[in-house]
Amino acid sequence: MTLPVFGRIPLSAVFGTLILAGTLVLFLFGPMLAPYGQEDVLGMPFAEPSAAHPLGLDQNGRDMMSRLLHGARMSVGVSLAAVVISFCIGVPLGFLAALRGGWPDLIGARLVDIVMSIPVLISALVVLQALGSSLPVLIGTIALLDSTRVFRLARILALGIVVMEYAEVARLRGEGLWWMLRREILPNALPPLMAEFGMRFCFAFLFVAGLSYLGLGVQPPFADWGGMVRDCQQGILYGLYAPLFPAGTIALVTIGVNLVVDWALAGRTTIQGENR
Repeated sequence: MTLPVFGRIPLSAVFGTLILAGTLVLFLFGPMLAPYGQEDVLGMPFAEPSAAHPLGLDQNGRDMMSRLLHGARMSVGVSLAAVVISFCIGVPLGFLAALRGGWPDLIGARLVDIVMSIPVLISALVVLQALGSSLPVLIGTIALLDSTRVFRLARILALGIVVMEYAEVARLRGEGLWWMLRREILPNALPPLMAEFGMRFCFAFLFVAGLSYLGLGVQPPFADWGGMVRDCQQGILYGLYAPLFPAGTIALVTIGVNLVVDWALAGRTTIQGENR
């Protein structure tokens, strides 16, 4: 049943997949493909594009294309690391809270509600101002704040699964907690969690870019796309395109992830409808 549905891949999904494939290549090989170093000063500030510098130079005379290629590893890597850590924290805790019930579930849910009541940007700004903007602090802050959303989704999914007949049968057979998590809850919760992973990555990706634009994200000498928008923003006043290249890259990656996630969710909904 799955192959016929997902075999008809819409054009939007193909476009999104190509974007993700290109992003993966930049993440893995971007610094090796860059013709210059990310901090090499090669000419006058905001020099126009040329054969040696296809995207021109930035406000300090550095090659824009090289910095975009170097920045891919930071922009994508920091966001991906934060999302992976947030899922490693939120999913197990959400599942355990739903299985245990009682006080553990109540306390965990209320703590998450308290953290989520504070705007994410304000929480991140306070932590980064206090602890600094090093990469471990940046990744850890985003991961912990994002894990509250993951915890809530995992808990809701697990609460819906544990009341199903197959889960009740497993309990009556005397299956343990680890068996329930591994064999009953995780396989049935995996599709929505995978879709949520894509959405969480988009949020983290844009959040990292926003923090870098404010000067609290990835710090020099590392290049990242949000910081490049901030560095080149004065070029807009002179009718230059330098800030549009990193901004367009950020938008393109976000669109690509959303297109693939939408296709995956639509395919899963179609399969469920046919199974009914």
